[in-house]
Amino acid sequence: MREPPTPIRLGMVGGGQGAFIGAVHRTAARLDRNYVLQAGALSSTPQKALASARDLGLARGYGSWQEMLDGELALPPAERIEAISIVAPNHVHFPVAKAFADAGFHVICDKPLVHTRGQAAELARTAHEKGIVFGVTYNYTGYPLVKEARRLIREGAIGKLRKVVVEYHQGWLATRAEAGGDNKQAEWRTDPARSGAGGAIGDIGSHAENLVSTVTGLELESVCAELTTFVPGRRLDDDATVLLRFEGGARGVLAVSQVEVGEENDLRLRVYGETGSLDWRQEDPNRLVLKSLEGPARVLTRGNGYLGDAAKAASRIPPGHPEAFLEAFANVYAGVADAIRGDPRADYPTVADGVRGVAFIDTVVTSARNGGVWTPFSSAG
Repeated sequence: MREPPTPIRLGMVGGGQGAFIGAVHRTAARLDRNYVLQAGALSSTPQKALASARDLGLARGYGSWQEMLDGELALPPAERIEAISIVAPNHVHFPVAKAFADAGFHVICDKPLVHTRGQAAELARTAHEKGIVFGVTYNYTGYPLVKEARRLIREGAIGKLRKVVVEYHQGWLATRAEAGGDNKQAEWRTDPARSGAGGAIGDIGSHAENLVSTVTGLELESVCAELTTFVPGRRLDDDATVLLRFEGGARGVLAVSQVEVGEENDLRLRVYGETGSLDWRQEDPNRLVLKSLEGPARVLTRGNGYLGDAAKAASRIPPGHPEAFLEAFANVYAGVADAIRGDPRADYPTVADGVRGVAFIDTVVTSARNGGVWTPFSSAG
């Protein structure tokens, strides 16, 4: 029997006690035994960082990410971490990613990548110059049927694309949850200094943009955006509607909101071509609906032999047993691990996806500030 590959030695910044997303990243990293978490600077508060590391039984806990970088570089190469996972609030992403990338560590960073186009371009240059792998955890691209939708479109199953509709509906910020002081997620995500220029458009709109780009392969040409802040006293948008124009003539609509009462995490993508359409929802992720001009709709389900190679490789259990959020996240981590090990077929969101996502947020904010005018899109820094 073939021996499993040696796990990649991983460090983590952020994701300490009480942080939802940190536990998700750790679960995803270890699901396929691709990584072993050895070190962490898990909080901006040194005492909490060290306590969190003890709780997790890490070999090396640090009071800050700067201490972690210095401490790991002081170790022999065979003992230090090989990659860093950054799961801290957005304003921390750039300095940490830049420092660890400069030192030659592979980087896995949460989205959106950074605050500005210039920062994003600098990280892309550094990754190229240092020859490191740089992944961005747009986790929804890890779903098997998202990969299948991508394959079907690439192979012409629905013809030339005409229209894309992507929606992301949440309701968790329908009240001013950030004001009470006990909801840390709401507090930093609605703070421009930490979250960046976009609220809902940056938090979940970036996921929606990445899903469209990954699945369709369409190149965005321009946007016309309206950003709204419904909750009084909130400093960033909590609702967004964006019209999209793509190169080649396709059109799209992106609608995201975090103030829709009763909605949980309803991300949905519909793609319409000349001869068919595709429909996928994150809250029902094991089904992909394929419709065509000829015959009835087909419902494709995860884990079956009729799916393409990428979709089959992204599944772990037989059909009928639901796979969802954690497994999709793990597929992103697995793709980064493949790239670190030199597999040219590695399938994961790269730093280029992160750069494009930052440019998208910037372009949408610019369009909205100028009164919702059509604004050309470019991912260049």
